Amino acid sequence: MATTRIMPLHTGKGRTESRAISDIIDYVANPQKTDHGRLITGYECDSRTADAEFLLAKRQYIAATGRVRGKDDVIAYHVRQSFCPGEVTPEEANRLGVEFAKRFT
Repeated sequence: MATTRIMPLHTGKGRTESRAISDIIDYVANPQKTDHGRLITGYECDSRTADAEFLLAKRQYIAATGRVRGKDDVIAYHVRQSFCPGEVTPEEANRLGVEFAKRFT
């Protein structure tokens, strides 16, 4: 049975927002888990520059609204979907993840 977990991402541990975003993207883009990047799908961004695009969007938001978030605020969410071995193919898992992300956001 598949499970989905939505986890808030904070800077924490003395990291900058840039480092926190880069760390999580590096984790989820693990070549062993993504068939060397073949199973990475971006939406409204390029997965190779998503960390920089995230920070640009944040700067634009602050410039437009003047709202600056606190150090303990959630800066992003990490969504993890897990499947039992053999339940779906890697391609199907990617498709389901993309579908979930589009619906959730």
